[in-house]
Amino acid sequence: MQPNTAQNSLTIMTDLVLPSETNPINNLFGGELLARMDRAASIAARRHSRRIVVTASVNHVAFNRAIPLGSVVTVEAKVSRAFKTSMEVFLDVWIEDRESGSKDKANEAIYTFVAVDETGRPVAVPDLIPETDLEKERYNAALRRKQLALVLAGKMKPHDATELKALFI
Repeated sequence: MQPNTAQNSLTIMTDLVLPSETNPINNLFGGELLARMDRAASIAARRHSRRIVVTASVNHVAFNRAIPLGSVVTVEAKVSRAFKTSMEVFLDVWIEDRESGSKDKANEAIYTFVAVDETGRPVAVPDLIPETDLEKERYNAALRRKQLALVLAGKMKPHDATELKALFI
């Protein structure tokens, strides 16, 4: 199985915030943003693995900035690391300024997907080759995040979490 670059998984979805997607103070519902991010992330994971993918977890979501009615919102998703059957996908959410056209980062998230066959059984995915400095930073951090999640879930002993030891010793 040939390794893939993160760039090959890049998925960009741009859409407008409509009145039916907003809360009483005219900002995008958080759940609507989560759904948009899930769709973009699943496409990125599918592009990387070329398999059916299912959402395994939403590891992190930061709603740093409200997204007002009428905003142009862009969700960028890219696989940040591939493990045996799972892939971490990092998402950046941007709001486009109506007048200048400049984009400001509003939110970010990290999702995990698992590649499966037609019967729903996990299948192997290609390795990921990070190229840019940001891709390399996210790639390295993904292993720490995975080990932390495994330790907290009781699926890994703390002394086996090699990437976490360096943080505490």
